[in-house]
Amino acid sequence: MRHRKAGRRFGRTTSHRRAMERNMVTSVLDHERIVTTTQKAKEVRKVVDKMITLGKRGDLHARRQALSFIQDKGVVAKLFDELGPEYQERSGGYTRIIQTGNRNGDNASMAILELVNYQEKMDMEEVEN
Repeated sequence: MRHRKAGRRFGRTTSHRRAMERNMVTSVLDHERIVTTTQKAKEVRKVVDKMITLGKRGDLHARRQALSFIQDKGVVAKLFDELGPEYQERSGGYTRIIQTGNRNGDNASMAILELVNYQEKMDMEEVEN
């Protein structure tokens, strides 16, 4: 029986799964948008929302908690200086999952995981045209 055992295992060891989750959370907070499988996006979304909640709190203890998971000082600074105040009025639901179809190689269901306030950065040439 697997009562009260939450989370997907993805056929990986605990250390591999934890490292993958940390890397993906860091990438989402840094780039504000990543492309991954749907199942991974659903798992990473939970942690990203918790990190943004820490960024909204903004105190020293929250910063240390974020640093213990993210381990990239630049991303943590962005989380607390830009993303936290940006989502201050929002009470949850900071991420969005957009289904994009299946991957060609193994037919895995793919999705885009992005922050709700994500804006596509356009080149100046595109704006002029």
